[in-house]
Amino acid sequence: MAFVRVEQRNARLAAGVRIDTVQGKKGPVTKGTAVAISNIRKQDGEEEATSIQWTFWGKQADSAAEYLGKGCRVNIVGRVQNNNYEDADKVMVYGLTFTCDEIDYLETRQEAEARRAKEGGKASAKAAANDASSKANGRARKPANAVASQPDDDVPF
Repeated sequence: MAFVRVEQRNARLAAGVRIDTVQGKKGPVTKGTAVAISNIRKQDGEEEATSIQWTFWGKQADSAAEYLGKGCRVNIVGRVQNNNYEDADKVMVYGLTFTCDEIDYLETRQEAEARRAKEGGKASAKAAANDASSKANGRARKPANAVASQPDDDVPF
């Protein structure tokens, strides 16, 4: 199967790397997915961005999940492959798969730690504010296993 090389330079992750375990030919394999956004530019007064959902495999996925989070700057080199298939109703479904071959982390360790601390501080402050408001209103807090609400910021990083 032929593939096309794709490079996404100076991108930022829209969220952290999501990890799953899938069954491979030789047993369980770690699969990571992340959306990287780059090439933000204005065209005709509107912003245009390129976002690609990348797939990472094995140790690369584990490492990316450990060190990368929302807003991290990366360079990704990989390949795009045709992912067409026929579904159960005999209808052709067309798609593309982007698989990461190389990833460069563009942040220093200090920058990454500062970003994580900032995100942790926001999360802690938000939790404290929610706790205080729920006590002030006399309402009971949601149980720990309740579905988390969507973040209230529109910016992906």
